[in-house]
Amino acid sequence: MKNLSTTIERIRELLDDVSSEETLKEELNSFHSADLADILQELKDEERLECFKLIDVEKASEIIEYLPPQLQVEILGAIDQEHASRIITMLPHDAAADVLGDMEDDETETYLDKLPQKFSDEVRELLTYNEETAGGLMNPLVMTVNIDMTVQQVLDYVRIKAEEDNLDLYYIYVVDKQNHLIGVVSLRALLTTRKNVKISEIMTSDIVKLHVDDQQGYIADEFMKYQFNALPVVDLYNRLKGVVTWDDIQDVVEEETTEEIYASSGIATGSIDEDEILEGSMFTSIRARTPWLFVTLIGEFIAVNVANHFDGTLKALPIIAIFMPLLAGLAGNIGTQSITLMVRGLSTGQLTMNSALYNIFREGLIGLAIGAVFGLMVTLFTWGWQHHFELGLIVGLSMAINMSLATIIGTLTPFAMKKMNIDPAVASGPVIATAIDVLGLAVYFTLATAFIIKFM
Repeated sequence: MKNLSTTIERIRELLDDVSSEETLKEELNSFHSADLADILQELKDEERLECFKLIDVEKASEIIEYLPPQLQVEILGAIDQEHASRIITMLPHDAAADVLGDMEDDETETYLDKLPQKFSDEVRELLTYNEETAGGLMNPLVMTVNIDMTVQQVLDYVRIKAEEDNLDLYYIYVVDKQNHLIGVVSLRALLTTRKNVKISEIMTSDIVKLHVDDQQGYIADEFMKYQFNALPVVDLYNRLKGVVTWDDIQDVVEEETTEEIYASSGIATGSIDEDEILEGSMFTSIRARTPWLFVTLIGEFIAVNVANHFDGTLKALPIIAIFMPLLAGLAGNIGTQSITLMVRGLSTGQLTMNSALYNIFREGLIGLAIGAVFGLMVTLFTWGWQHHFELGLIVGLSMAINMSLATIIGTLTPFAMKKMNIDPAVASGPVIATAIDVLGLAVYFTLATAFIIKFM
């Protein structure tokens, strides 16, 4: 879809013309589901509902998967329950569980009672798992075959079963009579092997698998490490329960990246949904943003107390006050750079706890080198501006020390948080800025005081 705004205008024109309902219906159903999701999000509530009712049930179920959770619940709650039930039934099991899990409990039960019994039972089981675990992410519909089957038998079975259950085929899983996972076969291996060969001869028994209680962060790491399109999910007894696919993990990675960005800015997402922060009530947004601001407030009061402690130095050499924002700004920026690199490295697995000391030492040297360059520039600039070499030396030396300390703090903090099983992203932003301000002021005023005592 090339021009969203033009498309929206066209749809609104058709909505205003009562005689154009069939034309509007045809146009809406001609769009790709992802494009329709974008269109619906741009329409007003009443326009969105009117358009959604004109979309074919199968396409409507596809659109639901592209919409934000809040909008999914809003649309399904606004249409006829029978229609909504048909749409939910056409969703993949994991998507249906996600949608129903976002509804109120009584509404969820109402829909579960209306769904086909088998589908409802399978979705109910998914709802028992934490939504951030493999059990909550998986689709219970999996292509499984018996170990004694031949390639030809498997091919015949797959053709029938895939069409009946509308399965997405990535791999064929080999199980025993108790549904224990014993092997996996790729479609490529299946299609390129002679038809009379036993499936046991071409299956891989060394299986990369997930357990139902594995957390989504671990799952994302496994997908990134092995680059599979899907991974099987088993219970404690190695019974195959479902499969997590790469598209599920794309959503997880996006969600975790969003959480990291929010956390690094001091926005609390622990008990608040990310969508609610942007689109929910003002109170929700205030509640998410306030906690770390209180931490910053306390920290900055400490910084103010440090400055007050050196009140005599400020009175003796008032001009040093004008350089405080310069020192805080550069030290804060380089500290933020360090913590961003460390948090991202720990998140992607590029960095491990074993490399903590090396990275702290390395970043400290980098901070010292950059600080020395900027410190020299500040020294020369201040000397030329104020014709005061000693003052330039104080500011320049403080700059070098502060930038070195900032990189060390920015590197050390994420590793310390990780060691304490706290999300390293939480450490950035408010915590780093406050710590750097306090230590930076202490260093700056200590050097300035030493200069006054010696030369004045």
